[in-house]
Amino acid sequence: MTNNNSFDAHREDFPIFSDLKDAYLDNAATSHKPYSVIEAEQTFYERYNSNPLRGFYPLSLEATNQVELARDKVRGFINAKSTKEIIFTKNATESINTAAFSFCTGNLKRGDKIVVAVTEHHSNMLPWRSAAKLIGADIEYLKCNNEGEFTAEEINRCIDERTKVVAVGIVSNVTGRTAPIDLIVQRAHQAGAVVFADGAQSVPHMKTDVQALDVDFLAFSGHKMLAAMGVGVLYGKEEILDKMPPFLTGGEMIDSVTLDEVTYAQLPSKFEAGTLNAAGIVSLGTAIDYYNSLDIEKIRQRELLLTKRAFEGLSAIPNVHIIGSSDHTDHAGILSFTVDGVHPHDVSEILSSDGICIRAGHHCAQPLLAHLGVYACSRASLMFYNTENEIDKFISSVSTIRQRMGYKDV
Repeated sequence: MTNNNSFDAHREDFPIFSDLKDAYLDNAATSHKPYSVIEAEQTFYERYNSNPLRGFYPLSLEATNQVELARDKVRGFINAKSTKEIIFTKNATESINTAAFSFCTGNLKRGDKIVVAVTEHHSNMLPWRSAAKLIGADIEYLKCNNEGEFTAEEINRCIDERTKVVAVGIVSNVTGRTAPIDLIVQRAHQAGAVVFADGAQSVPHMKTDVQALDVDFLAFSGHKMLAAMGVGVLYGKEEILDKMPPFLTGGEMIDSVTLDEVTYAQLPSKFEAGTLNAAGIVSLGTAIDYYNSLDIEKIRQRELLLTKRAFEGLSAIPNVHIIGSSDHTDHAGILSFTVDGVHPHDVSEILSSDGICIRAGHHCAQPLLAHLGVYACSRASLMFYNTENEIDKFISSVSTIRQRMGYKDV
């Protein structure tokens, strides 16, 4: 196990903590940024500001070099075979839309089936539904049980010979549960389907090896893993991406254009229309450097320790109910909960008045909450830079909520 104190020291790497006194437990929404990442983005504008990939003068060539260095860092971080498989977008949502429309329009027909896990964030559900409606394909939902678990029986039932795509998040942004990706990939590939994995809640918190996972696509966002907002990644197997039409068209993603014909550029440029967020991409590369300096497995162990502390604390409070598994190791730094008789928005407001930042609502996963019989919930989400004192402060505040709302709990 990793020593907590060694990670507490890393809070000094994050400038926001010099002023922010609140306990920030909304990391599943966005993470804070270390000095090195902020400085990398600033340095790009100070030293390399030029359109990458578009000029042959030194400044533009260096801007291009900075982007491609970051692309290779991303490739290494997720163990992709080639930088051709790394597409830069503005966020995970754009990555998912790119894959959904580009792959489906070229590979699916009326009557084919797309399987989407009921646990999905709207961003990994609505694009597939839109693509299915456009093509005339069917949508079927892979259902979880009340603890957020997918059984082998449900996986085998849902994925059949009509299935062409299976879309699933590696980690749920509500339950924190890790999906059985190995079983899903095996079954999908047996059926001749591709697997699209949403890694927004997994890539920042656990080792990700796309070759070992054998997923066909993976999406994630930089802002949830210490980098700037406005940059995302779409990974896809080269042989699949190569056959897909571009999602966006315009500048930079072409090889040649006449009044009648167009030849698209090679990967990855084919999917990177327009000017990239080069400074954000550079910040993502620097964020990966920071992750590598800490070791992703040590980060995971640190977050599991914090999760255990928070889980045990919440579990001991009467009238508080944790959504998902009864095993804290299944929560991956995410704890969604309800308080009897208190609306989640009120829970959030009370915690905010005590200097604790959480999120409340449906968490862009309304179908999942409906499936679980929950209208809305509160969510605390942890990062390695959180402290035991912050967890204790959170637990203490939650324990007073019903009393402060007028309930006479014994």
